[in-house]
Amino acid sequence: MRSLIFLAFLICFYNIIKRSDCRQDSTEHDKVLSIKAVTEEQVNVLKNISKNNQTVLWQPASYSHITTKTEVHLYIYSGSVKHVVNLLDTHKITYSVMLENAQELIEKQTKNETSDPRSGGMNMERYLSLEDIYYSLNKTAQEHPEMVKMMLIGSSFEKRPLYVLKLSGKRAAVNKAMWIDCGIHAREWISPAFCLFFIRYVLTYYNQYSDITSMLNKMDIYVLPVMNPDGYEYTWKRDRMWRKNRSVKEGSDCVGVDLNRNFDAKWCTEGASSFPCSEIYCGQFPESEPEVEAVAKFLRSKQDSVKLYFTIHSYSQMLLFPYSYTYDQAHNHAELLDLAQDAATKIRRFYGQVYRFGAGAKTIYLAPGGSDDWAYSQGIQYSFTFELQDRGRYGFLLPPELISSACNDALLALKTITLRVLPKLQ
Repeated sequence: MRSLIFLAFLICFYNIIKRSDCRQDSTEHDKVLSIKAVTEEQVNVLKNISKNNQTVLWQPASYSHITTKTEVHLYIYSGSVKHVVNLLDTHKITYSVMLENAQELIEKQTKNETSDPRSGGMNMERYLSLEDIYYSLNKTAQEHPEMVKMMLIGSSFEKRPLYVLKLSGKRAAVNKAMWIDCGIHAREWISPAFCLFFIRYVLTYYNQYSDITSMLNKMDIYVLPVMNPDGYEYTWKRDRMWRKNRSVKEGSDCVGVDLNRNFDAKWCTEGASSFPCSEIYCGQFPESEPEVEAVAKFLRSKQDSVKLYFTIHSYSQMLLFPYSYTYDQAHNHAELLDLAQDAATKIRRFYGQVYRFGAGAKTIYLAPGGSDDWAYSQGIQYSFTFELQDRGRYGFLLPPELISSACNDALLALKTITLRVLPKLQ
């Protein structure tokens, strides 16, 4: 018996050295569960579970949004899986396993980090690290100087550059423009992937496809591929599930602000949090974060020309428009609804994917301080938030082989809306 105990100790000690931990069940993996509470007691239990630091709430964005009608997607680290499952079983809370081995998907997504990302073409079956994204942007600007201007609009909290590419047709200057930003939430990797896809697509097919040619000939397109570079870098190096930026405030041990709660649009009202540890922390004041301040300053400087605004997120497959901070309707609600419905219909017809559409607050939940509502308040009447694939099968861990599919959905929606709006801007 002593020899067996000693052998077990040696195995555990080896694992400590190798993995810096020694779990009771080494076969357990990080999992994602889909959970549904049907009573208020179960809702309270689920809220308490989701606040545990060994879990990450995927959907909704905050435990405060959990109700008896909410489908909850919860990422659970391997060491807490048994405990969480036992709690759910004890309280008779219904759940199913969405992802059996989340870590395997994460490793699959990051395996190309050290490979050569510098090949050209339209191959989008991998995610790029921040360094490789910067390289790609620089290379694109150098290869297409007649159509691309690389602009530095500011820097992040950790002093990483915020690069915007200005895409223009081969024509004289125009006074109309469109804005697209990606990567406001760090863990939504499909978002920056779309911005890179869009840049490559329009440069490749300009003067080949009439829709792309028309867009670039009639307006400039500003693209910010990574609005939250600090957070994005952190998801590659430390924590794949990180959402916020990486700002640090004196007197608080918690890091980061939700950049999509930091704009001056009914800032920090219901649907945001003043608690620094919250995933939907609104910051100390509107535009307190350098990333938000830089974007707001740039768009204010282009207030007379920017007519369309698109911000790209994931996941849940939705096409949203103002308002998110109130249940009241925007003054052109009917028009925005018609545009979003048209885009969703085309996606379903061409690609078979179902996208919900509508005003943000009524379609999901109240979310003040969002970039789309702020853009709308600045006079950009066509302001949209796209939530890309998927609807929950993989969530934030969309496999690389599905990047093209998700990007095609978003591209079709963006083109549908833009081409319908363009004649109104003449």
